[in-house]
Amino acid sequence: MHSSTKIRLIDLADAAPIAAHRVRDVEAFRPWEPVQPADFFTPEGQAERIDRLLDGYQAGTVWPGVVLADDQVIGQVTIGGVLPQPHLRRGSVGYWIAGVAQNQGHAGRAVGLALEVMTDELNLHRAEASTNLENLPSQRVLRRNGFSPYGIAHSSILLDGNWRDALLWERILGG
Repeated sequence: MHSSTKIRLIDLADAAPIAAHRVRDVEAFRPWEPVQPADFFTPEGQAERIDRLLDGYQAGTVWPGVVLADDQVIGQVTIGGVLPQPHLRRGSVGYWIAGVAQNQGHAGRAVGLALEVMTDELNLHRAEASTNLENLPSQRVLRRNGFSPYGIAHSSILLDGNWRDALLWERILGG
């Protein structure tokens, strides 16, 4: 059976399921993400993080979403660094899917839905993203959603004790 993928604005009630996924997947995400403080893996720490994200949403700088499969939280999709000024109008897409829900197409569908939010709700002109050079699954997700690579940010993120390069991606949304 193929479960449906949806996205919606994050809510404080999402803190516990997000924390549970992050605890279970800590080793799987280690190569791709910066080291997090211990409270990141607790419902309380996630609730504080969600509060900050919702503050950013109110300020117009971020659209923080959760990814749902059959109405269960299975990940997050965030449109960050939103610059709504007429001459900029861009945002950066980031996402993760819990290990239990990977390889089922959810990331690709969630990014597609985030692009609709960027176009229809946020009125953005340009979508950006970045991936670790070795993160081929994430690169496939972006390519399937019409992103093209346009450069490399050298030594841009500290991952697992080493400075790593990132592949930069873009997609023009129109408008």
